[in-house]
Amino acid sequence: MSASFDFGMVGLGVMGRNLLLNLADHNFGVAGLDTNQEKVQALKNEGAAKKVDATTDAKAFVAMLTLPRVVMLLVPAGKAVDSVLTELSPLLSPGDLVIDAGNSHFKDTDRRAKEMAAKGLHFFGMGVSGGEAGARRGPAMMPGGPKDAYERVRPMFDAIAAKVNGEPCVAWCGPGSAGNYVKMVHNGIEYGLMQILGECYDIMRRGLGMSIPQIQKTFAEWNQGPLASFLVEITAKILTKTDPKTGKHLVEVILDVARGKGTGKWTTQEAAELQSPFLAVEAAVAMRDLSGQEAERAEANRIYGGPSTIADATRIKNHLENACLAAFTMTYAQGFGLLRKASAAYGYQLELETIARIWRGGCIIRAAFLETIRQAYKTRADLPHLMLDAKIAESLKTTQGDLREVLRAALGAGIPAAALSACLQLFDAYRSGQLPTNLVQAQRDFFGAHTYERVDEKGSFHTKWEE
Repeated sequence: MSASFDFGMVGLGVMGRNLLLNLADHNFGVAGLDTNQEKVQALKNEGAAKKVDATTDAKAFVAMLTLPRVVMLLVPAGKAVDSVLTELSPLLSPGDLVIDAGNSHFKDTDRRAKEMAAKGLHFFGMGVSGGEAGARRGPAMMPGGPKDAYERVRPMFDAIAAKVNGEPCVAWCGPGSAGNYVKMVHNGIEYGLMQILGECYDIMRRGLGMSIPQIQKTFAEWNQGPLASFLVEITAKILTKTDPKTGKHLVEVILDVARGKGTGKWTTQEAAELQSPFLAVEAAVAMRDLSGQEAERAEANRIYGGPSTIADATRIKNHLENACLAAFTMTYAQGFGLLRKASAAYGYQLELETIARIWRGGCIIRAAFLETIRQAYKTRADLPHLMLDAKIAESLKTTQGDLREVLRAALGAGIPAAALSACLQLFDAYRSGQLPTNLVQAQRDFFGAHTYERVDEKGSFHTKWEE
């Protein structure tokens, strides 16, 4: 095999194979490596008319790539990445570029970059979003690492990325592990939005007594307005599907236990570490965790009973779209707030306008609203929080009232609405000129002499409270 291929991929699962075929569609020569011969053959078959090849032999794979080589890994995050790097790095040459396109933890990426640099290799992490269809037809991509190394592959990524108004949904995010961090926050926002839509579905189904076709029509209508987004679109599509086995709507025979791959949990941990509240994703992660306790939930249901219906169904339904919009807005705002804190903490130099731009297409959280976010940061790059943008504030002044009405009804009926409620709680705290944390500080000083500050005098103070 001659060294004539522009790009190599390790891991020929659906995502890896589709990304290679996307590159081949744009006239790049691509080679694949996988231990599974069937996956190797599947790539060869699909790419038969293009410059595509694949092998199970690592040495042969490396020999197929032109110098300096570009190798992407699309293998499960964690030990599998380290295992591939251990096998592959001795076969590579100084100046070669290795890209980890899995959902790796950003601290692992920082470690691996140092290890590869010691061997003369460039390394960066890149978030890829859009699922298998996005990989084949145009994903959103979030690379981070050495900028010079990225420039070598930028023409390839610009070519295969999703496009919005002719702009590719890919951009260098920043140095180090910036790309993985941005993808982690993307997934955190995704968790929050999905939970919000689930809660709206539950309010309609159990609270308002709507049929699945009625709910489906509602989501389809929402997708024509301010909530237009990939997640609202697929929710409407999901509700059209019938189960061939039972004849019921498929969603009604799916077990109500949701899982995740860790990025939501990582986002909550980072939000706590950087003191950037992200209550929407915290609620979403907690609800997924609680969903796994199905036996306990069943017992509690027998003891306490379930929710009741909402009396004024028509009025609440009329508030629901704006309530969802308010919660969506607050979720994006919390995510971008975390990115801003991380940029300062880790030296990522993130351009939030650019991130909003590349998220407008290809990725799971793509939405019409992201153009509004982009304009907010275009107007003021140092905007501390999206809820301080004038246009977004005008929307929230109206829609937060709808969210409040929906929550009154849902909570009164006993319908869980953790993410919707968390968003409103954060909004109310953020706009509050006075929080009760003065009492918390007094308590801390009482039992631990932790001191406190005063509103009328600079410095730290301690009181002997029981004298």
